[in-house]
Amino acid sequence: MASPSTIFLSSMLSALILTRLSLATEVRYCDKSSDYDVKVHGIKISPDPVTRGQPATFSISAFTEKAISGGKLHIDVAYFGWHVHSETHDLCSETSCPVSSGDFVIAHSQVLPGYTPPGSYSLKMRIMDDNKNQLSCIGFDFSIGLATAPSVSEI
Repeated sequence: MASPSTIFLSSMLSALILTRLSLATEVRYCDKSSDYDVKVHGIKISPDPVTRGQPATFSISAFTEKAISGGKLHIDVAYFGWHVHSETHDLCSETSCPVSSGDFVIAHSQVLPGYTPPGSYSLKMRIMDDNKNQLSCIGFDFSIGLATAPSVSEI
């Protein structure tokens, strides 16, 4: 029979593992039946939840079998299901180009205005090559917290 300390330690370890799994950002492909040229392994959002008025970084770990010389990232953001923002970025400003076959990271940092409403957001990102061929399309959810950065007058 297991001792109380062993049971407690096992319970704490299980809770820690479940907490870490629940914090992972789930990636959804826009078309589950499509065989995209770029496969996304995961997304890291820092900080998580995002803090208004502070830099937020979205790092997307991906893999490609084909070299990519350039392209665009098309991003659409929804707040509780309502489309609220769109932007387009040059792929080479978010990762090193040309992208060789293998693993690579797309990283985008941005400061969200202090008036951005807290809550749940959904982001859809399409990765396009220079010929406007879609290389991947993913979606994921993120949150913006209630906290805001202090204003200059508060420092």
